[in-house]
Amino acid sequence: MEDATEPVTGSLHHVEIWVPDLDRATRSWGWLLTELGYEVFQEWPDGRSWRLGTTYVVLERSPALTAGSHDRLRPGLNHLAFHAGGRAEVDALAERAAAHGWTLLFPERHPYAGGERHYAAYLADEDGYEVELVAYGKG
Repeated sequence: MEDATEPVTGSLHHVEIWVPDLDRATRSWGWLLTELGYEVFQEWPDGRSWRLGTTYVVLERSPALTAGSHDRLRPGLNHLAFHAGGRAEVDALAERAAAHGWTLLFPERHPYAGGERHYAAYLADEDGYEVELVAYGKG
């Protein structure tokens, strides 16, 4: 997939996430990224990537991995946030996510866990990585 568009200076080039189980991560992240419009970009024995425009997301089971789990509450990455369409699209993704290894976080405050004017779904995969699916417009 070629994109002739020049990237905006300062925009993300890629995000690389080291995962403890590539197959499990591919099932959950691959589904979500595809639903958000990403396309498979690269595949190799220890990794996969999906691309949208000039940005891509990498999942890798690196042989240099020094721990077996991720904790979003420790220093480092807490979550990735994606624009996910309107409220109906966010709701549909949140509803279907469980079938793909995601758990809804903060269900008692969903879809306003980020505040009364912020409509979003917060999800965690089986390895504890969090994504925030943000709806366009005001909540």
